Amino acid sequence: MELSWLNWLYTAVAQVITWIHQAYSTVLDPNSGLTWALTIITLTICMRILIFPLFLKQMRSSRKMQELAPKVQELRKRYKNDKQRMNQEVMALYQGAGANPLGGCLPVVAQFPIFISMFTVLRAIAADQPKFGMSQELVDSAKQALIVGAPLPATFFEATHLAEKIVIGCFVAISSLTTFLTVRQSVTRSMAQMPDNPMAQQQKILMYISPLFAFFSLNFPLGLILYWVTTNLWTLGQQHWFYSRHPMPQFDAKGNAVPIEAKPGLFAKLRKTTPEEQAPPPPPEPKIVRQQPSRQSRSKRTGSKKS
Repeated sequence: MELSWLNWLYTAVAQVITWIHQAYSTVLDPNSGLTWALTIITLTICMRILIFPLFLKQMRSSRKMQELAPKVQELRKRYKNDKQRMNQEVMALYQGAGANPLGGCLPVVAQFPIFISMFTVLRAIAADQPKFGMSQELVDSAKQALIVGAPLPATFFEATHLAEKIVIGCFVAISSLTTFLTVRQSVTRSMAQMPDNPMAQQQKILMYISPLFAFFSLNFPLGLILYWVTTNLWTLGQQHWFYSRHPMPQFDAKGNAVPIEAKPGLFAKLRKTTPEEQAPPPPPEPKIVRQQPSRQSRSKRTGSKKS
């Protein structure tokens, strides 16, 4: 189903796919599955780089909410018999600190139009329709491309051979696994930070239900499943990078956040720096030269005079 008001985005995605495919075709076979797989992976990475500021905004907002956790717990205890007042006080606390509880939705909302556009463009290719500015030559090239033996625009139910169904099924399984790992990574940190969060049980249920949504991708083209696997792997690496640089805040007896030293990054681990390399050696201490008294003659020591 095409949304006419998104035609401009369909055209933009199709144009970017054309440019990336042309670039890879200068060194690779334009009709090969490798060329088309690299095209989709590159498109995914470019899209994730564009929405990276939204990810940082989401994570910073989440971190502020974690730092406010003791104060939120105190408000919940104080107004446990008045939920309306409790919600008002909690929202006022978040607003005063610049934390947005809905900030976590920003990257997902930003990705959704791209996901719909990828689905629409790949469905047009599968239907042999050179739409959205694509040439017939590009459509034919995509239809001929085989990724591990399965056609790029094929779905699980449209595949004609058992081997193609197995390949697409494996990609769906990988998509389901990576979806679970991304949700688990986020939920585990949230539950560790706020163990008495009343939404903890719902988050845990969501963690185990989320992989089931990946099986809806059995109706998606193989190229779109590859896009989803790539974006999940990117999310895993991105969250690991942020969590390692921003450990969970610790609190003192008064509920104030205590600064924690971040873990060393990947490059620091690869370098395996020694303490001598991390800090410059202290300057050498100046040598103390002790002046030895000169030896006096015997006559001077005894006080006698020469005759």
